[in-house]
Amino acid sequence: MTALLPGPGMSKDLLTVPQVMARLQLGRSAVYDLLRTRQHASITLGRARRIPTHALTDFIRTRLEQDAA
Repeated sequence: MTALLPGPGMSKDLLTVPQVMARLQLGRSAVYDLLRTRQHASITLGRARRIPTHALTDFIRTRLEQDAA
């Protein structure tokens, strides 16, 4: 069995809630609501929530497509 060890760019692949707040220009409660309702993907590491950068990109793309429809 192999263990997943953080690589050199791994920390850039996971965002904190404050980083997502800044990128989306939303408040803390709004971001946690998106996570709670599973509109936005996240992982839990201990007590910390982390959002993969690709999940943020997918979330924005989906919202843009919904608004265009």
